[in-house]
Amino acid sequence: MNIVVDTREQTPFGFSGLEVEIERGTLPTGDYSVPGFTDRVAIERKSLEDLVSCLMGSNRDRFERELARGRAYELFAVVCEGSWQDLSAGAYRSEMRPKAVLQSVFAFMVRYQVNFILAGSRAAAEYITFSLLAKYMREIEERFKQASKVQVYKKDTVPGRAEARR
Repeated sequence: MNIVVDTREQTPFGFSGLEVEIERGTLPTGDYSVPGFTDRVAIERKSLEDLVSCLMGSNRDRFERELARGRAYELFAVVCEGSWQDLSAGAYRSEMRPKAVLQSVFAFMVRYQVNFILAGSRAAAEYITFSLLAKYMREIEERFKQASKVQVYKKDTVPGRAEARR
């Protein structure tokens, strides 16, 4: 599987041990996508510190614009390397209180209809990112197969075709 990694991603996943070829490219939204579908699927990776910093000040405005763009995608998710427990315990360096962090994340989930997946570790976040993109590609393949079957059916059942053969 090919995965496009945004050129601005500062600590990209290597997807070691997974059958992945990495392409670097500029993505309109998110950090990871697949070739040919960069306008339909994206995963935004966040460390715990980065997620919390995106909830404050001008970073919040930029992050909300990204979430708004992601809302138009077939699949868009924020995958965080930290856990819900880390967030609720305040296991990050910031003045922002854990309750405010959690409430912001919950509000964004509802407002932008985006999944926030808190993986608990970098390795888990990497695997989740790979799995989401792989599942998306399988769904696209299934849609293509179904559409191909419908096209064949339509060709064979065009009105007037049977009468013309008589």
